[in-house]
Amino acid sequence: MNPYQFLRHTPGSNCGQCGWPTCLAFAAAVTKAGASAVSCPYLKKDGLPPELLGGNSAAADSLERGEAERQTALAVHLRAKMQGLDLQQIALRIGAAWSADEPDVLRFSFLNRPVRLGAAGIALDGSEPADPRDQILLYNYVAFGGAGQARRPDGTWIGMESLPNSISKIRTLAAYCEDRLAERFSGRADRLTELCAALGATPAEQSADAAFLVPALPCVPLLLLFWEAEPEDGFAAKVKILFDHHVLDFLDLESLVFAAERMADRLLELDR
Repeated sequence: MNPYQFLRHTPGSNCGQCGWPTCLAFAAAVTKAGASAVSCPYLKKDGLPPELLGGNSAAADSLERGEAERQTALAVHLRAKMQGLDLQQIALRIGAAWSADEPDVLRFSFLNRPVRLGAAGIALDGSEPADPRDQILLYNYVAFGGAGQARRPDGTWIGMESLPNSISKIRTLAAYCEDRLAERFSGRADRLTELCAALGATPAEQSADAAFLVPALPCVPLLLLFWEAEPEDGFAAKVKILFDHHVLDFLDLESLVFAAERMADRLLELDR
């Protein structure tokens, strides 16, 4: 069983009660490193191979520690690269705020949460992000958008499959974002509308039962399309995330997928 197959047995909520930061990290630890599947209190055990219900937690812990160390080291490296950058010019290109009173700091919003970013570090909602992947994403936004002539979003929307070298990311986007949202909000489009508004989203005119333009970052909007389930025709609820065709001027593919995952995380957190 691979991690994506196992992921279907988890709640997909990234609650952390298993000891891993995300359900996919937990799925990888179980299927690749021998962690016990029963660490998840919400696990759907039907159809799971018996051998996954035991596990080798020491190997799994080692795998998780190694990945966390790699991510932390990358975040530190990206922070160091902020030294000497012309943040005033970068602010103009990425839609951030810059002030002569704090010339080493950029301010902008990430999923309707205030960000304060500079060579000294990042504050998200006033605190350093606990997950180094948030830091990586935010530093990458400054690095990518601040390099060269980044083209602003113009409302031309494409799917992940239309971006170059994205084959491996399509499945990740579905597992971490689209499928989770479709399952949670099936039959609850009104609730999804309410929660998207809390993220600063606005309704969009699209051929879907509901559509929202979510400002993940100032120059990285996400178009969330939602179709309600049609049980009589055998169709489950569906979510599709679209991106502006200039999005790779502002984020690399991995950070882009993580931004969509974080949007799903926020919506599920607000729905608790």
